[in-house]
Amino acid sequence: MRYFQFKENELLCEDVPLPELVEEYGTPLYVYSRNQVIENYKSIDSAFGAMDHAVCYALKANSNLHILKLLAEEGAGADVVSAGELFLALKAGFTPEKIAFAGVGKREDEIEYALTQRVFSLNAESHQELQLISRVALRLNTTARVSLRINPDIDPQSHPYITTGLHSNKFGIDSAKAIDAFRYALSLPALEVIGLHTHIGSQITKTEPFIETARFVVQFLEKLRETGVRISHIDFGGGFGVQYSNAVRHEAIPVEDHGSTPTPSPAEFVGSFLPILQQTGCSVWLEPGRSIVADAGILVTKVLYTKENGSKKFVVTDAGMTDLLRPSLYNAHHQIVPLKIETYESEKVDVVGPICETGDFLARDRSLTKVKPNDGLAVLTAGAYGFVNTSHYNARPRPAEILVNGERVRVIRQRETFEDLV
Repeated sequence: MRYFQFKENELLCEDVPLPELVEEYGTPLYVYSRNQVIENYKSIDSAFGAMDHAVCYALKANSNLHILKLLAEEGAGADVVSAGELFLALKAGFTPEKIAFAGVGKREDEIEYALTQRVFSLNAESHQELQLISRVALRLNTTARVSLRINPDIDPQSHPYITTGLHSNKFGIDSAKAIDAFRYALSLPALEVIGLHTHIGSQITKTEPFIETARFVVQFLEKLRETGVRISHIDFGGGFGVQYSNAVRHEAIPVEDHGSTPTPSPAEFVGSFLPILQQTGCSVWLEPGRSIVADAGILVTKVLYTKENGSKKFVVTDAGMTDLLRPSLYNAHHQIVPLKIETYESEKVDVVGPICETGDFLARDRSLTKVKPNDGLAVLTAGAYGFVNTSHYNARPRPAEILVNGERVRVIRQRETFEDLV
């Protein structure tokens, strides 16, 4: 998190002290670094060198229109999984020829919308979906470009909820039946079969699963070509993990031992599999989301109360699972630090929200710098799968979102009011 650092015991986003943002905009509050978003994207894009490629940002990670516009202006493509995401991508300025429409459950109206907007590819995941795409394309008197998503049965060594490339997962076509699926797709009218799609999971923190998947792709394409099928496009998915622990350092902040092994950089991930995929002679597309926006955003919250129940100590904040679902959903780890360092003392606490659920927490049994009511806290590396998973549960309005560029601050989503709950 290069653009979130302590300066004179105060946490800054780029050149803006975060306590000042709290004073002006309140909490809970999402804050993003514009320069971190752009730097992350460029690090992935540049890793390809002169190879024919596209880096298609996965809108599911963070679909704020202003962040999308930043990436579209940089020349990124878009990975979308719904008609709503496609609408946002087009509105943000992504060009249709650099948009891939993925997803295991596309409705007929979504397929029609994608075809009328002339997206580059529909990534199909079943025989029935191929049939539906063919029927819609015939009705529209057009040709649908399709890539087939293959499930390679590779363990990404990630959380089971975000594993997508095992045979026990709902995604993709069984690799044992994939050759027949390509033949079937070629037999259908109004389809142009252009590529192969894989995506094995999210928050993958080792290069080995990507290397294994790349080798699978090369071997599969050899078999495919032996049958006379030729394709020119590989969509290799995304899933690059990011470092959630020890994201920000200060001598007063306890060092975390959670996930202490360093996570490879996006460029290192790309460098691990690109030489293998180059053997195919195909263009290669990626779908990174988390690795572009996760460390570019934080959730700022305020301490409401501190309390003890028996041997347990709690820090109660005004942000909870309605503002950041990942800890409750995945038991996901986010480093939490004070906005101002006022003591070097720490204690083990549960950081919990105001929602009427025992599962509403931001951290459990966490060594945290001692805090008191009205202190500000930053939940770090929250730019991905943060605001997009917010809800109105307990009738709580959604937080505001702020984009920082150097010393400049811009509201990119207004805080909701009670009227927005109606």
